[in-house]
Amino acid sequence: LFSEKIVEPFVDGYVSGETPSPCIQCNSFIKFGFLLERAQQLNCKYVATGHYARVKKNHNGHYQLFSAKDPEKDQSYFLHRLNQYQLEHLLFPLADLPKSEVRKFSKKRGLPIVSRGDSQDLCFIEEGKLAEFVESKNKSASIRGDIIDHNGEIVGYHNGLHKYTVGQRSGLGVALGERMYVKRLNKNLNQIEIAPRPGIMNSICQLRDLHWINNISNNKKLVCQVKPRYRSNGSIANVTIFENNEAQVDFNEPQFALAPGQAAVFYNDDEVLGGGWIDSVPLK
Repeated sequence: LFSEKIVEPFVDGYVSGETPSPCIQCNSFIKFGFLLERAQQLNCKYVATGHYARVKKNHNGHYQLFSAKDPEKDQSYFLHRLNQYQLEHLLFPLADLPKSEVRKFSKKRGLPIVSRGDSQDLCFIEEGKLAEFVESKNKSASIRGDIIDHNGEIVGYHNGLHKYTVGQRSGLGVALGERMYVKRLNKNLNQIEIAPRPGIMNSICQLRDLHWINNISNNKKLVCQVKPRYRSNGSIANVTIFENNEAQVDFNEPQFALAPGQAAVFYNDDEVLGGGWIDSVPLK
């Protein structure tokens, strides 16, 4: 199940020029999908995890998802695709605690404390081995192609789109006298387009496969805070909702490196409303 729902779409995404977010899918399908089902087979009422996020039940009996009290540790972005049933049956005991308090709590009770930094790597890939992992799963990943600048001139070559992400600056193998960033990964032409930083700022993106924590999908317009990646503060944006579970996001402030495959998550203050996958970014 993990391979089918997480690993295969991850590999396919990178090969197609997207930047997948497998942790979001894992939360939906594995931790609070498969694991929750198994827990209930064992007559367990809840699944408890160490995620930094908060769940509350409102006066209508609906469950709401909120960011954690500690903004530096908040992981609500990765949980935005959970449904009402899942939210009803999970517990986040760290929701109101900063990590420093968690360490004190553990030390006082003689529990083991891992003194390393927070993990930023994917659990199923050895650190620094992402490209090799993708190549081991898809033999056609390493196809040589052009690197072009923002004027369409060929300035270098690459050996596979999966080795690059939108917004990447280092490791381009191109020296043009100014800092250049990956602007676009073009699967159809097998090209990587690079540009100076202003060239990868954008205020509009298209979303697919929207998901709502509580059903507000009857709204055609929504004004809220939208975060287009985990560590981004995002911006207030106008969200125009279309049929087929699609939307357009118009940010009030230009955003850095909007990347297809990443999630754009909607917030009302500290409440998570839902979100969708970035499908495309208009050319400019």
